[in-house]
Amino acid sequence: MDRIFDPDIDPAPLIGKRVAIIGYGNQGRAQSLNLHDSGIDVVVGLRDGSTTAAEVQAVGLATASLGDAVASAELVMLLIPDETMAGVYGQIEPHLRPGAALGFSHGLAIHFKFIKPRSDLDVFLLAPKGPGTALRSLYVAGDGMTSLWAVAQDSSGNARATALAYGQAIGSGRAGLIASSFAEECEADLFNEGAVVWGAVPEVLIAGFDTLVEAGISPEVAYMECVGELKLLAGLIEARGIAGMREAISNTAELGALIGGPQVIGDDVRTAMRALLATVRDGSFARALSDEEASGYPLLRAARRKARGLAVEAARLKLED
Repeated sequence: MDRIFDPDIDPAPLIGKRVAIIGYGNQGRAQSLNLHDSGIDVVVGLRDGSTTAAEVQAVGLATASLGDAVASAELVMLLIPDETMAGVYGQIEPHLRPGAALGFSHGLAIHFKFIKPRSDLDVFLLAPKGPGTALRSLYVAGDGMTSLWAVAQDSSGNARATALAYGQAIGSGRAGLIASSFAEECEADLFNEGAVVWGAVPEVLIAGFDTLVEAGISPEVAYMECVGELKLLAGLIEARGIAGMREAISNTAELGALIGGPQVIGDDVRTAMRALLATVRDGSFARALSDEEASGYPLLRAARRKARGLAVEAARLKLED
């Protein structure tokens, strides 16, 4: 594994350069502030009439229209939702300087050709492996978040150096930068989101809660058992790994996990995971994402409404009263 840390990174590619951040969401805010605190000249590009301008300016960051921000920068970082990138890139491409660098924190738009960058541009990936809130809090604490980096297009011959310097400037060189590719980062991330952390884990929590309630356990106890202990699991795995987590829990819990885990997560689940990965790799998911955006997000809106009405949510709210 090629893992690079601050001492082996040359900051020169960003010295005296301006970085334009397009998108001031979870990653955009964190990366902008980390860059600014690292002494980088940062401007946040905003759409005309954006209500975010005052918020951005209040934390000491410069703002400009999308076109002006891009035209003023040697490096442009696209940190907007994947499904909107093609439209925004079409708006900013005429303003991109010849030989500029174009960066991403997720590989989807390039890997699945939502965007086909101009041939004169350097195109790189710098993907923090966690949410922007954590990226920022770690930076402020003097720590960093591991990031993946990759180069898709190296017009200048300096794309690798630029990617690493950018990773250093947002604090990831403190934790390590790992070489990857747009395809690997994109496919692994989409698979994890659908099949593991954001997809399967919540469904397992809901199913466990429902099973206990159907068996006569009170909703509050079912919630504490099936959902509330998840943070304990996450903390133990982060600190000790999966093997260390199992050694840290009681013999009762460990034996229960040994017997019950394979019953729930068996060959049928692994077969379903392989099938899901196939839909990621063949572009089916990327097309579904594009279609969802084009139709106004009906599936996501309906799913959010349904989730708010679940019994497990009612139990959570009752416990918080």
